[in-house]
Amino acid sequence: MVQLARVYRKLEQGSFRITPQRDLVVRTFANHPGEHLSAEDVQRLIQSEARVAVGLATVYRTIELLHQLGILQRINFGDGRSRYELNQEEVHRHHHMVCIRCGQVEEFTEDLLDDLEGRILAEKGFQVVDHELKFYGICRLCGRNGGDGP
Repeated sequence: MVQLARVYRKLEQGSFRITPQRDLVVRTFANHPGEHLSAEDVQRLIQSEARVAVGLATVYRTIELLHQLGILQRINFGDGRSRYELNQEEVHRHHHMVCIRCGQVEEFTEDLLDDLEGRILAEKGFQVVDHELKFYGICRLCGRNGGDGP
């Protein structure tokens, strides 16, 4: 995987060893693209998929290191849990729709802010380097089920 090579290069450039635990955390994110994983999710996936015990504190430390190196993007959906995904180094990140009933998170890539960024903010001399957009509402499934969720 090309993305893994990029991640390993960043670790090595920062003089950080690629320990077996770090490798497991990185591979877990790489194997679950598009998912927004908490530290607890990562630990559970490592234990169930790799059948290896890795402590939650180790997972937290590794995630924080990967975030500081720009390898992981931290996302908060207002539920008190930080979630992460591999940073795709896109010019603009994708956006999220968050269901307030079941907690489902769906991504979308349409850039709804082009006009705002390209014209209005530029006229004010403001150069946008990134943005994040989240919509909170009721997902299609919860709407059909009257709020029972998936």
